[in-house]
Amino acid sequence: MTIVDPRSGDTVARVPIAGAEECRRAVARARDAHRGWVRTAAGERAARVRAAAAAVESVAEELAELIERETGKPVDDVLGDVQAGVDTLRQYAELGPLHRGRSLQGSWNATDFMIAESRGVVAVLTPWNDPIAVAAGLLGAALVTGNTVVHKPSERCPATGRRFAELLAAHLPDGVLEILDGDARVGACLAAADDVDVVAHVGSSATGRAIARVCAERGAKAVLENGGNDALIVDADLDPCWAAEQAATGAFANAGQICVSVERIYVVEPLAGRFVDELVGQARDWADRIGPLVDRRHRDHVYRHVVDAVQKGAIVLTGGEPAPGPGAFYPPTVLTDCDPNMLVFSDETFGPVAPVRVVADFQTALTEAANDRYGLAATVLTADMGHAQQAWRTLPVGTVKINAVFGGAPGGASEPRGASGSGFGFGPELLDEMTAMKVVHWTPSA
Repeated sequence: MTIVDPRSGDTVARVPIAGAEECRRAVARARDAHRGWVRTAAGERAARVRAAAAAVESVAEELAELIERETGKPVDDVLGDVQAGVDTLRQYAELGPLHRGRSLQGSWNATDFMIAESRGVVAVLTPWNDPIAVAAGLLGAALVTGNTVVHKPSERCPATGRRFAELLAAHLPDGVLEILDGDARVGACLAAADDVDVVAHVGSSATGRAIARVCAERGAKAVLENGGNDALIVDADLDPCWAAEQAATGAFANAGQICVSVERIYVVEPLAGRFVDELVGQARDWADRIGPLVDRRHRDHVYRHVVDAVQKGAIVLTGGEPAPGPGAFYPPTVLTDCDPNMLVFSDETFGPVAPVRVVADFQTALTEAANDRYGLAATVLTADMGHAQQAWRTLPVGTVKINAVFGGAPGGASEPRGASGSGFGFGPELLDEMTAMKVVHWTPSA
């Protein structure tokens, strides 16, 4: 694999792709290590993960520079992501020993209880847009519950993924955390491996569907957070400047490469003109501080969506064309006159594009926003308590955000719907995904 700096187009590294035999050996080592790791006291497992978190924190700047070089994400933003990963590891180190079963009330002379057991070997396949925080959650939850892990970082940031995983592995017994470099072929090899009990994947919906099929065929568990097509509804009773600021942040932060970025905007007609004018101004302000897309292949994908929209009648108010020169830059783009048949409304663009559709009223916006095969998240901007209540009860997504495109309390967890995946990918509930419940009924011998 050739890794290119998306800011300059310069080659960063060439990384060999693991072969099928290397994949098989990594899974076998993890399977062998599981016998000892699952017998390790929960407190000791947690202590090792806590020590690994400290090691990651001590090299935060190094990791941030790696991410910037491989993905183009500005280093100041990345430092926050690295710290989020550190905090996540510490969270699971605290929660792991507290993850417990429960006793049951049965016969007087019997003992009945339920106990959460590790599932075995977990294959963890992580993305490039938030490589430390996402990996920290999946690896941390798997390890503290007694599983061993084979981790394949994204092929777009393999050096970041390997460095992070090696920091963790240095505090673990041999084989407990194996690392493989590679592309989709390596991920497919892990998903199909008979000795892999769980496949945890954050990435595209197409890959998630393939993993789900393979896991279903062999009886493995799949935990999937896949693509999203997150709607933003802008009600009529708002300050258009504030609403536009929210929309721009949701669409343009990290060049639109956030799992819960705003992908399609529905604005109620009475506010539409003023809102769109403000959004165009916000897009032009963002142009001076936006980073590149992860690579030119992804930039081509974003541009293809914009071209499709224009061909079908959308109007470009700002942006729209790839930036000249080296790298993979694409400007903040605002489109109007959009409709559901355009790729920017029907598929995940995952770039700095704000497509706007004007609708007659809030109910129309809610109906159209809900009519989508994805179900990751949605945002509603409204001053109407009734509309807010109706929205969170109606929208078929895992996360509904009212009056803020980003944010949330620690420990929150949600399950994506539809094409966006299945299972809890974070929060305390992720510990449940990484374990299987066993019930024990114990009576005295005759």
